[in-house]
Amino acid sequence: MKKVYNLSNIFLLASVVFLACFVFEAQSLHFNYPDFPTEVVHEFVREGSEFSQKAIQVTPDDNGAEMKDKSGRIWYHKPLKLWSKNKSVTASFNTTFQLNINPNFGTLSETETRWGHGMAFILSGDRSIPSNSYGKWLGIVNETTNGFDSNNIVAVEFDTNESDDSKDVDDNHVGIDVNSIYSLVQEPLSPHGVNLSSGDNVTATLRYDGKSKELVIFVYMTNTLVDERNSTPIISRFLNLSDHLPQRVYVGFSASTGQYAELNCVTSWSFSSTNIDDDDLLWVLWVVIPIVLLVLVVISVLFCKWRKRIEANNRENYMVEQQIQSSATAPVKFQLKDLKRATGNFDSMNELGRGGFGVVYKGILSNKEVAVKRLNNSGDSKQEFMAEVTIIGNLHHKNLVKLVGWCHEDNELLVVYEFMPNGSLDKMIFRNSDTSLPRLSWEKRHVIICGVAQALDYLHNGCENRVLHRDIKASNIMLDSEFNPRLGDFGLARTVIRNGKTHHSTEIAGTPGYMAPESFLIGKATVEMDVYAFGVVILEIACERKPGVQIEENNYGNRIVERVWLLHKRDCLIDAIDNEANISIDQEQQVECVLKLGLACCHPNPYERPSMRTVLQVLKGEAYPPPIPRERPVFMWPASPPFLNEIMEESLAAGQLSPITILTSGR
Repeated sequence: MKKVYNLSNIFLLASVVFLACFVFEAQSLHFNYPDFPTEVVHEFVREGSEFSQKAIQVTPDDNGAEMKDKSGRIWYHKPLKLWSKNKSVTASFNTTFQLNINPNFGTLSETETRWGHGMAFILSGDRSIPSNSYGKWLGIVNETTNGFDSNNIVAVEFDTNESDDSKDVDDNHVGIDVNSIYSLVQEPLSPHGVNLSSGDNVTATLRYDGKSKELVIFVYMTNTLVDERNSTPIISRFLNLSDHLPQRVYVGFSASTGQYAELNCVTSWSFSSTNIDDDDLLWVLWVVIPIVLLVLVVISVLFCKWRKRIEANNRENYMVEQQIQSSATAPVKFQLKDLKRATGNFDSMNELGRGGFGVVYKGILSNKEVAVKRLNNSGDSKQEFMAEVTIIGNLHHKNLVKLVGWCHEDNELLVVYEFMPNGSLDKMIFRNSDTSLPRLSWEKRHVIICGVAQALDYLHNGCENRVLHRDIKASNIMLDSEFNPRLGDFGLARTVIRNGKTHHSTEIAGTPGYMAPESFLIGKATVEMDVYAFGVVILEIACERKPGVQIEENNYGNRIVERVWLLHKRDCLIDAIDNEANISIDQEQQVECVLKLGLACCHPNPYERPSMRTVLQVLKGEAYPPPIPRERPVFMWPASPPFLNEIMEESLAAGQLSPITILTSGR
């Protein structure tokens, strides 16, 4: 959290500094350059200009003929706040600069003198130089843009070449230009003792009064006596700059050459302006800064939440990994990128099946086919993920699906199993409209029933700790290449430490149609409930019928169980088998035995159901099926079995049942 606040403070400080700089830049300007050493180059924005011998060469020094038809501009890098729309005031400014225009530069004879077109002091909101603005255009405008108000430029020109269109008074004058090269007013400089093209330094001072809107221009030879310099202005003109320029402008110089070359240099420059005391600072303080602060707070909160989520995920990932790695035989941990690559980034073309838990994809890992289960990102998914990885990772039986590995990364929960070529049992039994699937013979069905029974007996009796699967159904039974069954999907499974009790306290779980009647009332997981689900699977495999569910008030029914029990009552139990099953006479006794075993496992009274050890003995022919009544018993709580009395007493104490429920169920 401390790092988050430090980050926010840095953002806040940077924003305030930026805004302060912005406000400062947009207010008054003050600078003084007696000369221009290379150290100050970064304080100017140049285009076609350069620094040389501590002076600014506004047009480039390319020497000789290459200097013709050139234009350049140079700007002070900070803008000036010229006028305020809110207060209707304009800033005053005073600037003095020293020019040196040398026409005797280049490859000329001793008696020949030629020059370019001069230079100008400019104010503009646009720092880019117009194309083709050489020659008489002085880098201010060009032939296409000349005279347009959109130029937003005001210039004081120091012209050294009389234009061909005879709009210049002579080749040595000063003028005021607004959005055009044709001056509003011009004044020859020769009568004032000034020669711009003499090669000597010329000093100009411009004073603008923001209140009277008067622009006054003084021009004199730099070597003029001090008391004679500013005695008489060359030009004094009313000019409302706010009518022609934006609120924020840049100040600088432009210059050009024509057919002949000259050096247009600025050797010194000072500038100062008044602060118009605009409302910008208050506007920034009262509007911009609160918005910035609000944004920073939002960023800080989001960053804090993101960091907490990352830290929580890291802690959770660590705990998950520690719990998995602490298991007896820890499965392989895969990286998400490897599983994405193996499944084609979970391409739907590789989908093997889907259910309430998520989607299973076929993949290739190390040239071996695997099944990758991608669990839904729901509240129960992590619990199911942990159950699958930690429970099945410690189980080893030929009739259980083998766990290959797992992945918990970027909120993805993935479990990797060995690939079962023949898919799930339910698809093989019911086939739906897929007639390409082979029909299972009775021999294969019997092998499947025996294999599932062996897997359940291992879970209930063969493990170090008893495992309750809690979701036994045909779709959770996979078939390998030889149609041998493999029980899978341990997402709802729970481990029970052996302590003499036959039940385990947990939440209600399972799939309707396979859930024992008592599971809806006691909210307890028991081995007897696994036995009931296995009985439904037996009838499902033998009869090729899906278990129908019928749940009404005070009544629970399973249609496949009721149908087979009705046939048992009529002494025609063998009729439960589909006519296309082609059961031989020799197989009828085995079929009838299996059906009776299925009914015994689905007995409404959990105490009457056989254990999986007994089931295996019956399937192997080592014992007869448990006796079952001709009529299907009505579902009620028996009073005698101790374990059910214990369950109901615990449920009553926990508030899961009421005395009325107990009396009603035992009626």
